[in-house]
Amino acid sequence: MCIRDRKKYILFALALALCVPFLNAVDLVKNHKPVGRIVLADTTAVSRSAAELLQKWVKRITDAELPVVQGAKIKNNDLVISSCAQSPVTEDGFSLTPRQGALFLDGADKGALYGVVSLLEQYGRCNYWSENEFTAPVASAFSIPDQPVVDNPAFRYRQSQNYALHTDPEYRIWMRLEEPRDEFASQLWVHTFNRLLPSEIYGKNHPEYYAYFNGARHPGAASQWCLTNPEVLDVVAQRIDSIFRANPGKSMISVSQNDGNRTNCTCPECARIDSIEGGPTGSLIYFLNKLAERFPDKQFSTLAYLYTMHPPKHIKPRENVNIMLCDIDCYREVPLTDNATGQDFMNALHGWARISNNIFVWDYGINFDGYLTPFPNFDILQPNIRTFRDNNVKMHFSQIAGSRGGDFAELRTWLVSKLMWNPDASVDSLMQVFHTGYYGAAAPYILQYHRDMKRALADSGQGLWIYDSPVTHKRGMLSPEMIARYHSLFSDAMRAVSDDSLLRARVERATLPILYSELEIARTEPHKDAADLTAKLNRLDSLCALYRVDALNERTNSPSEYCALYRERYMPRQRPNLASGASVYASSPLRAPYHLLGTGSLTDGIYGGATFKDSWIGWEGEDVTLTIDLGAEKQFTTIGCDFLHQLGQWILLPKSVTYATSTDGTDYVPFGTVTIPEDNDVRVKFLNASHTSASPVTARYIKVDIEGTKICPHWHYGVGNKCWFFLDEITVE
Repeated sequence: MCIRDRKKYILFALALALCVPFLNAVDLVKNHKPVGRIVLADTTAVSRSAAELLQKWVKRITDAELPVVQGAKIKNNDLVISSCAQSPVTEDGFSLTPRQGALFLDGADKGALYGVVSLLEQYGRCNYWSENEFTAPVASAFSIPDQPVVDNPAFRYRQSQNYALHTDPEYRIWMRLEEPRDEFASQLWVHTFNRLLPSEIYGKNHPEYYAYFNGARHPGAASQWCLTNPEVLDVVAQRIDSIFRANPGKSMISVSQNDGNRTNCTCPECARIDSIEGGPTGSLIYFLNKLAERFPDKQFSTLAYLYTMHPPKHIKPRENVNIMLCDIDCYREVPLTDNATGQDFMNALHGWARISNNIFVWDYGINFDGYLTPFPNFDILQPNIRTFRDNNVKMHFSQIAGSRGGDFAELRTWLVSKLMWNPDASVDSLMQVFHTGYYGAAAPYILQYHRDMKRALADSGQGLWIYDSPVTHKRGMLSPEMIARYHSLFSDAMRAVSDDSLLRARVERATLPILYSELEIARTEPHKDAADLTAKLNRLDSLCALYRVDALNERTNSPSEYCALYRERYMPRQRPNLASGASVYASSPLRAPYHLLGTGSLTDGIYGGATFKDSWIGWEGEDVTLTIDLGAEKQFTTIGCDFLHQLGQWILLPKSVTYATSTDGTDYVPFGTVTIPEDNDVRVKFLNASHTSASPVTARYIKVDIEGTKICPHWHYGVGNKCWFFLDEITVE
């Protein structure tokens, strides 16, 4: 019987055992009194922590404090804990073995801890939901069937993202999750090129260490390496040797490209290898293999990300080279196997699986431009995780929930943690368990909310993207009719738990994504109800403060900043814009898809949001001149243009904006210039580049000369490539 079949058999036996009274059991507690003991078979930190965890929770359940002893003779009803499990137990797995009236819990690595968690979940009906939020039902007894069990995780390394992982150490144990510091030396786990070869040390004197493309070397903090330069290999190897010496006990390190795309080296030697191998992954694996050969007892993780996603044609990674494959460009409305964007990733996964048994998948599962944006992807988590397991994936990072208040952040982490351990678990059962345990009597209404939203998404035919906006879905899953339906369900949910302040707070927090979506959609509408928007803004602001929601997106913009900006930027304007509805002509045509909006969007009164998906139009790598025809001569003192700053999407502020005015459209008089300083702040920002004259000016035509930054600077991870500027509104007052 293979390990997977054996595991299924054992889990079935456990499930059966839960349905009938225990015929034979080890009784640790009866009638609130300790009957058995916890016996430590070794003195490892994991075994001791497991014993302490069991003791703590059994006391919480039964009010009985189990004795913890070491080196004692085994008695009936003892639970013996050790961290010396043998095959078929794998890393982080555990076994239960009955012997002579006692049970032996043997774990590998952290398996003893996770075995205790499993016992508490199955036989104590305990559960841990989120940060310091758990269920521990009171009971008079705690017994464990004396049946053999082997329980191994599907992935040897399991990582997710949740605020509670950093604030509640016990939560991480219950989720059976790890973090980079557990595995990677000096926490070097992703985008490590600059940490290993700092540009501030080597960039000036050794530009040849860095990528050559677009006719030049590009040394900088976000630059890639020249992977065929033998000196780079030597310098990096020396650095890695020192890191491993400083981190005894660690055997893995990430040597992986900096973030960014189209920045790989195209020098003759790198280009030669990449040509043979079918892409830039060739020179990357060439380098990693040479490095891994120098440290055969260490593991080297490297990204298969953006331009390195697909495997090379011929070269194979060494056994100690770990491939961290990322599916960042895929849509999430259906499993990865079922849409075009996912198919490209699947081709890459199948290709890597043919040449490597050492694959790490980084999966993305929330909206990173808006943590509070609804993201109904719960039904695709299991098929995707099964796909990873079935294709030689051994390590898995599910990046799905970071911020407090994010769309069902607690559910997301809890669910994927269960599925990363056992991808064959019943999702319907897990969803029922979580919602009943976390929301109580409100559970049926919130479960219906999930079903209704998912159905509306499917009916709309729209995709689900990790950098999308609620505005995209305002005629689909976030239409007025659906939002009214969601409000009705949440109202029913609140009534169902009206007498429980804790459950009421959990339900109220779950409403934040709908409230945020309403505000985002409203800002794109030409006619706004100021009183309604003010009430919703005040509610979002107060609820986010109450529930300590500190970030709206991966750029760390806060809810309070959002609300303040909304009041300033999106509420009905007090002063009329004389350019409203004016015709705008551009010296350069708009590229797809921005041509769909057209230059008319610059004078329609609708200001763009933090995502670049709506209202914004842009130009890449060029200067642009705009001519505005006000339709008639008008008197004004101020001209302004509204720009977006979003470094993550290579959208940088222009260098300058120069205004001129004319009465006839031929002869122009200078009006003023706004010089814009370089800004490397990662937060999303908006800039109104406005100039005010000392006295009123009368004109019909306005010329706007925009000097773009054009090329991403050395500190940006698009270094050396064209960058965008994005513009949405022109104001004349």
